[in-house]
Amino acid sequence: MNFGKSVEDFGAFFVNYSQEYFEKNTYFGTVKLINRELSWLSFNERVLQEAIDSKNPLLERIRFLGIYSNNLDEFFRVRVAAVKRMIEVKSKVVFGFEGGPKALLEEIKQIVVKQQRLFEIAYQKILKELEKEHVLHLDESNLSELEKTILSDYYHDKVKHFIIPILLDKRSKFPSLREEGIYLAIKLTNLAKDKIRYALIEVPSKLPRFKVINDGEFQKVIILDDIVRLHLQDIFYIFTPDTIEAFTFKFTRDAELDLEDSLALSIVEKMEKGIKDRKKGNPVRLVYDSRMPSDLLDFLVRSLGLKMDGNIIAGGKYHNFKDFMKFPDFGKTHLLYPPQPPVPHPNLKKVKHLFKHVLLKDELLHFPYQKFDYVVDLLREAALDPKVTSIHINIYRVASDSQIMNALVSALKNGKNVVVVFELLARFDEENNLYWSNILDELGAQVIFGVPGFKVHSKLMLITRRSGRKTQQVAYVGTGNFHEGTAKVYEDFGLLTAMPKITGEVSKVFRFLENNIDRGQFRSLIVSPFNSRRKLVSLIDEQIKLARKGEPAEIFLKLNNLVDSKMVEKLYDASNAGVKVRILNRGMCALVPSIENQSENITVRSIVGRYLEHSRVLLFGTGENRKVFLTSADWMMRNIDKRIEVGAPILDDDIKEHLINVLELQWKDSVKARIIGPKQKNKYFKPLEDTEPINSQNALYQLYRMQSEQE
Repeated sequence: MNFGKSVEDFGAFFVNYSQEYFEKNTYFGTVKLINRELSWLSFNERVLQEAIDSKNPLLERIRFLGIYSNNLDEFFRVRVAAVKRMIEVKSKVVFGFEGGPKALLEEIKQIVVKQQRLFEIAYQKILKELEKEHVLHLDESNLSELEKTILSDYYHDKVKHFIIPILLDKRSKFPSLREEGIYLAIKLTNLAKDKIRYALIEVPSKLPRFKVINDGEFQKVIILDDIVRLHLQDIFYIFTPDTIEAFTFKFTRDAELDLEDSLALSIVEKMEKGIKDRKKGNPVRLVYDSRMPSDLLDFLVRSLGLKMDGNIIAGGKYHNFKDFMKFPDFGKTHLLYPPQPPVPHPNLKKVKHLFKHVLLKDELLHFPYQKFDYVVDLLREAALDPKVTSIHINIYRVASDSQIMNALVSALKNGKNVVVVFELLARFDEENNLYWSNILDELGAQVIFGVPGFKVHSKLMLITRRSGRKTQQVAYVGTGNFHEGTAKVYEDFGLLTAMPKITGEVSKVFRFLENNIDRGQFRSLIVSPFNSRRKLVSLIDEQIKLARKGEPAEIFLKLNNLVDSKMVEKLYDASNAGVKVRILNRGMCALVPSIENQSENITVRSIVGRYLEHSRVLLFGTGENRKVFLTSADWMMRNIDKRIEVGAPILDDDIKEHLINVLELQWKDSVKARIIGPKQKNKYFKPLEDTEPINSQNALYQLYRMQSEQE
């Protein structure tokens, strides 16, 4: 393959190769759809493009390689594992794909292998560019004697005590592997005895993955794997091998939690057992160093109970690139994004009593541009306010050292009635949620573990206060989690409101979560699974009717994922009726835009940049009649029909106008926006007119900073 000499040539190749595989796999049935797994791979390709983009700071490009790798790990643990389960139950039909699950699994492997080649080339290009910045990547083969001495001292002082070599043979049981682990498969050869031994070493996870050596002019970095390789003779000295070879491999398991159906166990006990059993889940992938000898690879594959099929993927020398998200910066700030600390909200920066302020005016928070502190501060204020009687909140993900949880602890210790709905099935956050639920339960909170059969994915908070004879309520409706960590990198909205139309219905949601019976009537909120599909269809139908009358009709959606086939069909109906449909969709998109007589009035773009676009915003109509909603739900069947999700209308005219302006600015992005076309080529959007490039994320930060600085 010819990738060209420059990063730009590399990017051009990227687009052509994308078109090649999506031309083969767009499903053209009665309704044209893109398979969700293939669409997700197209999204992760956009992340890889950020690592290629020479306009991004050099060290940030390495971190995008880490994000790509981490994403791919989760994809195999969740999505590929699901495809494998389809094969096991002999399913013959796959959403948006002409073949069955076996054919899809093979197609996934082919795409991943191609992307991995691009990944390796991108990494090598970045290393060459780092050399120009006097940063050198070392490995065990290119060290000076001084460097070997430095690393030997480091190995014996810091690393040696964490090394646990395990000899492997056919008679011994193969050790259980940690999914998060980085392993070296070792081949020891003794020529005199004509003896070959195999061994295994887990690279220590408690130590930094990178060791930096400063020698004045240059800063040098070596990966921990190579420090271990450098000392293999020390580790296996008793065997006096003639040669020792070490090859990295990574092992991925099915991440599905299998909860035991036992009346004798509580939900917490089931979760604890399910998390423990997950570590023994079925294998879904083995990625290995392509230089690994065939005899060693065969031994590994057999020992792990795998077959040489789509689960086995050849890779480069290093794996677990997710660690590269923490690649050292060497103090070279010019190789990083310029700092963009969250700014104060212009209407809240001088407010001393947040609850009373929101009683008078709705406020919209936009993360990570504005401070998440206001959410924590509101809870802390409620914890101390003698007139606050109760706090209700539902938790999907929180930080391990959560300020939100600490504020709830304070509320409990101040005698407040605290009701916390924990979603224990928040994938990969189950243990953290169990930890916090136990703490709050012991302090007297009413802890609720979701709704049987439904994940609780809404982002709600309700604070109730008694002032004289009046009951006052303030609600928070968000698009993202109560997680101050992700709020620094995830783009999300949070609405603070005291509007009775919203607070009253948020209260109904919490009543249902408490008793699972009293579902109530929702006239303002969009609540899954009760009225979401009906309301969304009704909102689309309103625009279809206007278009058929020849009146202006428009739909503008901002989502993470759009894969619900019925909603896609409804958008196709809107397009055929003449409704102008614009969609900003970050991730999976089953909808195929720009198809004659089906989706010719639909345009889809995707923004992937410094921040993860995570908010969900729905706009229907034009002018004064435009209806705007914030929601926690993507347009997937699970979010609409099988989860508790909540969307709220924007009733404040100023906030509505602001949200519209934000989305219009994002739509004009000509730096980080890709066009999602019929072949999902990930081609960058370029405006026809000769205008200045717009990076919407940078532009929004500058807008909020300017507003914050105004008195």
